[in-house]
Amino acid sequence: MAISKIGSKALVDCSVASADLEDGSITNAKLANSSITVNGTSVSLGASASLVDISWQSVITADGSTATSAVAGNGYFIDTTSNTHTVTLPASPSIGDKIAIKDYAATFGTNNLTIGRNGNNIQGNANDSLISTNRASIILVYSDATKGWLYTVESNVTNFGPTYTSATGGTITTSGDYKIHTFTGDGCFLVSTAGNLAGGGDTVDYLVIAGGAGGGYSRGGGGGAGGFRESHSTPVSGCYTASPLSTPTGVTITASLYPITVGGGGAASIGPSTSPSTQGGAGSNSVFSTISSAGGGGGGGTYVPLQPGNNGGSGGGGGIGNCGSGLAGSGNTPPTSPPQGNDGGRANEQSAPISPGNRNAGGGGGAAGAGVVAGGCNAGNGGPGATTSISASPVTRAGGGAGGTQCRPSKPGGAGGGGSGGAGGSCAPGGCGTANTGSGGGGGGDNSSGGAGGKGIVIIRYKYQ
Repeated sequence: MAISKIGSKALVDCSVASADLEDGSITNAKLANSSITVNGTSVSLGASASLVDISWQSVITADGSTATSAVAGNGYFIDTTSNTHTVTLPASPSIGDKIAIKDYAATFGTNNLTIGRNGNNIQGNANDSLISTNRASIILVYSDATKGWLYTVESNVTNFGPTYTSATGGTITTSGDYKIHTFTGDGCFLVSTAGNLAGGGDTVDYLVIAGGAGGGYSRGGGGGAGGFRESHSTPVSGCYTASPLSTPTGVTITASLYPITVGGGGAASIGPSTSPSTQGGAGSNSVFSTISSAGGGGGGGTYVPLQPGNNGGSGGGGGIGNCGSGLAGSGNTPPTSPPQGNDGGRANEQSAPISPGNRNAGGGGGAAGAGVVAGGCNAGNGGPGATTSISASPVTRAGGGAGGTQCRPSKPGGAGGGGSGGAGGSCAPGGCGTANTGSGGGGGGDNSSGGAGGKGIVIIRYKYQ
């Protein structure tokens, strides 16, 4: 310390060279600011802290069942080579909390990653996020209760949350989270938005039934049911009881217009004086996108020459004349997998001449079974239809029409709206198939017309919320 004078005043030099200070001689308590903040955390002067924003964890290999509970400030490499995975966000986050996620093996497009919101919004929506693009990199930061977790890094990310299919056309009803479009006549299914994976996907399920065929004239065979084709995929349209004929593969859609064709029922045969054939008329096809169901095959006629049942979605039953019995038509024509229908039943298998008391025709094929072969003094019943709850309640459709008979009361048609066969006598026409079931008409009784086939139907179902 030095002393100097200005005039009579003595001055003291209080400066201290830094070299003269000992280490630690000034404590933090003597300073105005004793700490600094690093990444939201207070660090005392003299202490050490990491400047790393995200603490990356070891690679997590997805097993398809174990979820990862994310911790704020951590980053996660997720390997979904073999299975999907879920990362669950913190339940009680604070503003500024961060979570990072990286597609380790570039397989999110094959085995998706779900980000579970755990009670908080993501991007302002009360939905989990589904990440379904390869090489995705994501950083989420928590903002507030309104927007919740926000994406601040979105590399190779296309799907954040659910987008649901939206469409118009037909008669629209709902069942829970699923929408059902029913077409009882020709129309248009207009898709304005196709869903993403989180919203049920861009696939819809369907029921497409063609028109049933008419029954044959005078101891004519029952008309075959229209082809019955159905899909049922649980993620697409929920849990309900589908028919045994359903396939798990629906129709993939885009935002476009899909014409719908609903096949008409086949005409009844009303006799040789007004028709070139005594066979029942074939049903018409029903069509939705790539799905086409074939119209039912007409029931066999009896006038010379004896005419067999026709092929179709389900085959027509064989008719019977004075000198022989007719063959039945084949179902599932053209072939589909699963089969869209079954064969018709043959008429009485007797040697000619056939006695008047045993002239009985076979039943038309149905979606769930073949038409019954006539025997003795009994005409054949129509084959049974198939039951599905795609429209929210169980309905049986596409039953075959029963064969006509000369000596017995009318026979029942196949379950599902198939027409009953006409009884003997000139005043016993075959019953008609029920409209919009695609069921076959019954064969006519002696010298009587067959019944007309029932019109088809198209039903489309998908997740809409």
